[in-house]
Amino acid sequence: MSEPLIECVPNFSEGLDRGKIESIIAAMKIDGVRLLDYSLDPDHNRSVVTLAGAPGVVVEAAVRAAGRAAELIDLTAQQGAHPRIGAADVIPFVPISGISLEQCALLARQAGQEIWKRYGIPVYFYEAAAARPDRALLEEVRRGQFEGLRDAVAKDVTRRPDVGGPMLHPTAGASAVGARRFLIAYNIYLDSADVTAARAIAREIRASGGGLSGVKAMGVFVQGLAQISMNITDFRKTSVGAVYDAVKRCAARFKASPVRGELIGLLPEAAYERNSEWVRQLHEFDPEEKLLERKLEHPLAWPERITSATV
Repeated sequence: MSEPLIECVPNFSEGLDRGKIESIIAAMKIDGVRLLDYSLDPDHNRSVVTLAGAPGVVVEAAVRAAGRAAELIDLTAQQGAHPRIGAADVIPFVPISGISLEQCALLARQAGQEIWKRYGIPVYFYEAAAARPDRALLEEVRRGQFEGLRDAVAKDVTRRPDVGGPMLHPTAGASAVGARRFLIAYNIYLDSADVTAARAIAREIRASGGGLSGVKAMGVFVQGLAQISMNITDFRKTSVGAVYDAVKRCAARFKASPVRGELIGLLPEAAYERNSEWVRQLHEFDPEEKLLERKLEHPLAWPERITSATV
């Protein structure tokens, strides 16, 4: 039987200062943890890191990252173009092999307790690790973002964290820690600057609006173009190709077309549709660098810039 292997995909509320992000990543360097991918998104002011390894060491790496992020990221001094409640905003654990989603939920609970115990950062549990049914959806946990949640916890006991608190950390906010299946973060740029059209398309295709199963979407303005920013939570029910086709059909009604796509993080090999239109449109896509199973075989080198970040 194979040894348990999990993925962790922490998101940090910083996308401009590479030194800070590489310092956070360097804090996660532990024997047995593989660094698979990381990217900075200055438009959304957000970074996404992908780790993999045995459960114990990956949990420890994620906890250390939350502590380092709290040292380096001050939410009161920045704005989040992407919804966020914390410096280490979300920390999901994902089963790869030899381990169940339920076991990953227990790991998430363990990580959350340690983050509060070591660093005084309160934690909300979401998705499979949710302690309350109304917190299963991440968007409900993050309702109001850092500023709104900071005010809400002072007045409404139902908004207070699952671990720690009741107030948020003054500069690092709170972390949402969870367990989930593979999630594909996929963005499509249109040949238009009409963000109103992008928002209308997002409303139509997302599951909460009666659209595609397991799809979350929002329309934003990025690099002079309208973008549909999406999370696909179950690619076996709704493929990336089906999402692309739906966006293309909707965009045609606004006399717009998809011109470029991007993946944030990695793609499971089973979701890769070789030679499809959506794959051809991906920006700088290299299967060797963006497919999860291939990156497990040749992970990235760890950054060494532990002291280079500016606080």
